[in-house]
Amino acid sequence: MASIGVVTPQSMHFDAPLPLRSGAALRDYTLVYETYGTLNAARSNAVLVCHALNASHHVAGHYAGQAQDAGWWDNLVGPGKPLDTDLLYVIGVNNPGSCFGSTGPMSPNPDAPGQPYGADFPVVTVEDWVDAQARLLDGLGITQLAAVIGGSLGGMQALAWTLRHPQRVRHCVAVATAPSLSAENIAFNEVARRAIVTDPDFHGGHYQRHGAVPKRGLRLARMIGHITYLSDDVMNTKFGRALRNGELSFSTQDVEFQIESYLRHQADKFAEYFDANTYLLITRALDYFDPAREAGGDLVRAFAPALNNRFLLVSFSTDWRFAPARSREIVKALVDNRIDVSYAEIDAPHGHDAFLLDDARYHGVLRAYFERVAAESR
Repeated sequence: MASIGVVTPQSMHFDAPLPLRSGAALRDYTLVYETYGTLNAARSNAVLVCHALNASHHVAGHYAGQAQDAGWWDNLVGPGKPLDTDLLYVIGVNNPGSCFGSTGPMSPNPDAPGQPYGADFPVVTVEDWVDAQARLLDGLGITQLAAVIGGSLGGMQALAWTLRHPQRVRHCVAVATAPSLSAENIAFNEVARRAIVTDPDFHGGHYQRHGAVPKRGLRLARMIGHITYLSDDVMNTKFGRALRNGELSFSTQDVEFQIESYLRHQADKFAEYFDANTYLLITRALDYFDPAREAGGDLVRAFAPALNNRFLLVSFSTDWRFAPARSREIVKALVDNRIDVSYAEIDAPHGHDAFLLDDARYHGVLRAYFERVAAESR
């Protein structure tokens, strides 16, 4: 299957303030996005891809001179791939609050000339992101999506589309996601946030003004998160109890095991490109997502607005952070509403990260579903 090849990010500026669920508003903001494929004459073949925590608008293809830096879902999006760009017009958007080009904590604060937002960037939610994405689609002249798809936090956004703008989307594909975070998941996020805010270089979130970066906190946050993305089986198969240098050094501070070396390597990379305030914002948006709460705790009633949408839910057997049982909660709520839903539970060893990886059964499910989406779009 061919790669999309070289792609170029685009941006769209918005002067009208974006009202946020907190009661605040984001004014004078920019969204960065990429598109792949061709929008048909009827403008009916658009598919929106929603990104997860540390991803961005760069879904597929690569930038000029950076052939090794493929988009984070390049294995799914492109000519002949499950999201076939010969048939579909695929859009990736970087959400506000992120650190990959859209307006976020590192952007200039209009209320403090010459200074970045830093900790003053308003708290954003999954629903706020969906509303921002809807405005971008308005700017592209797309009134209805053929489908919206996302994995993990992106799956929450895909679900939110059917609750906030049900008439603007025909199909929702939510992968490795949940209707809300469990207490354990909120706890993991809180430990990661505390690692960041207690870093001496954090400076109350205004580290840019001090010429500092809280890399120690970011490293710890990434290590905590990365552990939850992998299954025990994958860790044992890949690393086991292998020693880094072949023998014990009898040190409490040196790296002894290969798994320790791997986590430190991932943490060091992450701290070089991700923003600490963005990490705080995005994990809090994860914590807040809970559509049942506004429906008196009733998930069935929460999904009533999605009566005319069609759904595909996909989960993975070893994903303990967003376990299959959480996807089945969503499926049951949809079935109880007599909403059209398909469900695939893939027996895969990779844990939560399975939604990003190559798995023939997983890709086969998505391919079959999006063939249907593309056929309807024609």
